[in-house]
Amino acid sequence: MVDSATGGTEPGGPREHRSTRGRLRSRPWARSVAGQVFLWLLAVVVLLAGAGLAALILQARGYATHDAVHRTRAAAVTLAQVPTVVNALDSADPTAVLQPLALDVGEKGGFDYVVIAGPDGTRYAQTAQPELIGKHLIGPYQPALKGPITISFTAPIGRVVESSAPATRPDGSVAGLVQVGYTVAHAGSAVGRQLPVLFLGTAAALAVGTGGAVLVRRRLRRQTHGLGPAEMTRMYEHHDAVLHAVREGVLIVGGEGRVLLANDEARRLLELPPEVEGRPVTELGLDPGLAELLASGRAATDEVHPAEGRLLAVNNRPTAPFGGGPGSVATIRDTTELRALAGQAEAARARLQLIYDAGLRVGTTLDIVRIAQELADVAVPRFADFATVELAEAVLRGDEPLPGTGVAGGPRIRRVAAGGPREDWPFYPVGSQISPLPGTPEATTLGSGRTTLVADLRRAQAWRARDPRTADRILAYGVHSLISTPLNARGLTLGTVSFWRAAQSEPFGKEDVTFAEELISRAAISIDNARRYTRDRRMAEALQRSLLPRGLPEQSALEAAYRYLPALHRVGGDWFDVIPLPGFRVALVVGDVVGHGLHAAATMGRLRTAVLNFAALDLPPDELLARLDELVARLDQGEAGPGEGDVEGQDEDEDEGERAVTGATCLYAIYDPVSGHCAMARAGHPPPVLVRTDGGVEFVDLPAGPPLGVGGLPFETTELQLAPGTLLVLYTDGLVTNRERDLETGLAALRRSLAQARADASPEETCRAVFDALAPPRPSDDIALLVARTQLLAPDQVATWDVPDDFAAVSRIRNACDDQLIAWDLEELTYTTELILSELVTNAIRYGTAPIRVRMLRDTSLVCEVSDASSTAPHLRYADTADEGGRGLFLVAQLAARWGTRYTARGKVIWSEQPLTAPEFQFEAMLL
Repeated sequence: MVDSATGGTEPGGPREHRSTRGRLRSRPWARSVAGQVFLWLLAVVVLLAGAGLAALILQARGYATHDAVHRTRAAAVTLAQVPTVVNALDSADPTAVLQPLALDVGEKGGFDYVVIAGPDGTRYAQTAQPELIGKHLIGPYQPALKGPITISFTAPIGRVVESSAPATRPDGSVAGLVQVGYTVAHAGSAVGRQLPVLFLGTAAALAVGTGGAVLVRRRLRRQTHGLGPAEMTRMYEHHDAVLHAVREGVLIVGGEGRVLLANDEARRLLELPPEVEGRPVTELGLDPGLAELLASGRAATDEVHPAEGRLLAVNNRPTAPFGGGPGSVATIRDTTELRALAGQAEAARARLQLIYDAGLRVGTTLDIVRIAQELADVAVPRFADFATVELAEAVLRGDEPLPGTGVAGGPRIRRVAAGGPREDWPFYPVGSQISPLPGTPEATTLGSGRTTLVADLRRAQAWRARDPRTADRILAYGVHSLISTPLNARGLTLGTVSFWRAAQSEPFGKEDVTFAEELISRAAISIDNARRYTRDRRMAEALQRSLLPRGLPEQSALEAAYRYLPALHRVGGDWFDVIPLPGFRVALVVGDVVGHGLHAAATMGRLRTAVLNFAALDLPPDELLARLDELVARLDQGEAGPGEGDVEGQDEDEDEGERAVTGATCLYAIYDPVSGHCAMARAGHPPPVLVRTDGGVEFVDLPAGPPLGVGGLPFETTELQLAPGTLLVLYTDGLVTNRERDLETGLAALRRSLAQARADASPEETCRAVFDALAPPRPSDDIALLVARTQLLAPDQVATWDVPDDFAAVSRIRNACDDQLIAWDLEELTYTTELILSELVTNAIRYGTAPIRVRMLRDTSLVCEVSDASSTAPHLRYADTADEGGRGLFLVAQLAARWGTRYTARGKVIWSEQPLTAPEFQFEAMLL
């Protein structure tokens, strides 16, 4: 374009048009250039071919002689060092071996002749003229006997190079001589073989040059698209019109940082002055970042820079890599409105990501409070500056929220979680009870079950009226906007979630309400699942606690203590018991039902009841476990039948592992404080531990036996004699095994903790020490621990008499009994005890088998025992009025508090137990 004031030529003006047209008009010149390129290439190829041929001939002359010397010398030295040659030279007929060897070497190496001779010059092998074998060498050969030499001479066949080398024995002496000859003309023949390659390469170079010239010609025609000057001029004018009409700024900057071209859109967007071409971009008043980008020429893609209230997206590319001179071309477009839309899209993407992250981070456990805290943490600071979660008190207990929760005068809600950038927030602290007033956002949300938006808290009068002091503190902190969203799940409103914004954050808007509801929808389901789990767990724990012993019974055989720790998440089937037995004996029981949940707890209760009933039969440990094993097997068979006895409404999703009994383990021990004797057996349970009075700790070598319910194998009883003060430690596997500790490591840790305890520590202190050392803070399985210290009855508490097989002995036993009761200061029990012993001893003499023995024990009660060698069981009968007998055991049952029979390895024992104080009107009550 022509400047109207000066008539000068600006870049892109007419002069540039003419220059361009002149260049485009030079198409014939372009074709002549292609021809000149071909001629220059032809000359270069011819010169290179000639120089290569001359160099090849000169090189071949020197190479031929040098190659002949090396080849013959290497062959002669190598052949002379072959052990076969030396051995053949020393043999009786050297020619037989050496002649074939020489022929083979000469043929394979391409040598003219190979000669092998003795140290005196006699030929033993000759390849060229075999008739010379046996004749003397011609010429001086003695120098070669001292070391390898090479000579050359002219022969009728041409120039010959001959190398000689001595063949030496291992001791260094010369055994013979090897000569190898080679004609130099043979090496020169290689030059002739290389000439076709040279000629072919020259021809190929000429062909490539011709093709290159043709390609150059075609390339020039392709670049101009076959257009003439007029067509090129019109095309340039069209391009110029498009350049200035396009709605995208184009700015071309030279290598020195000066503007070469700016179209109309670039001038408008950047507000460039009229005379901008030729000026440095740094002097145009542009944004410093934009000016630096344009001046540097570095590549950039969609970089955003401000310019006069606009946001410009700049793409900059250097021109040098694309055939242009130093500089760059930049395209500029206005993205102000697009940027606003992109910001909204980015905000939507961020919210979708927040929803996704909330799905991953919220609800990872079944802990209600932890889920609430996870929800508060995920919302801050990506959606709100602060977040608080309030739940109904009943929800925290696992129950459904009560009607009227959150209403004035109704059940309160409790703040269970809060999140924010700092912990000095002005809100009610976590754990506070909140009673929203009518009209407050929380009350509105709880009453309607819908989200409440308060864009400006300063105008929320009802919210401020609830607690003006706290409200003023919150406003002074900078909090200005609130969204209160209900936690709705399965038709229940469990509580509220409050999102707060403060300081420079934008107030909540209507679009935030929908997002807040979507954000907490999954969290509400997770909280409700946790609530239901809490309810089920509380019910299971209540069932489990009701089935476990509330305390230890009073008895004097053992000093016992226990610890029971349920699993963190699901109740199990561990149990323990201390069961008093007749004769002041005590049974200790520890068991573990496989599995967790309500079914395991219920099964544990059934097995514990069964053990109590079997213990009442006074069975030995192995028989008791055998009966318990049969019971578990029957339970398995009764509950494993599919489709039989289905209960209506049973949860179909219930874990199959919780429906069927899969077995249990149990350890049963009986301790007798009279003798210190202890009998025990186990069914797949960990072995008990004994802590001796001297501090020694050992595991009882007790046969393991199969778990209950497996069947097929008997149980074995192990009998021990325990000294007074011995600690007997029974436990379940949850104490010694967990995810981080295997059984062997746990047993070693248990032994260590018991060994480190004080020797005089009480069972209670021992329980505490063991639990402190082994019990994990978050157990995955129930843990039961029972520690008992053995005791013995004093000798003066036991009286024993042998009874002859004579009815006259009954009176003597009564007299001895009277004397013993007087010694024990129990005269008031004399009459009843005489009657009981008389009946029991008489029955033993009449129906039993000798030996018969009577034993009386005094402790918390009076026990009378009559033993004999017969296993016949007595039966209580109700005699008619006319019967003369059959009232003995009936009388015993009326006089004693309890009575029974237990069997021993050598017969049976019939026992009775009386309180130490005789009840009033005992006989009168019998007559009524």
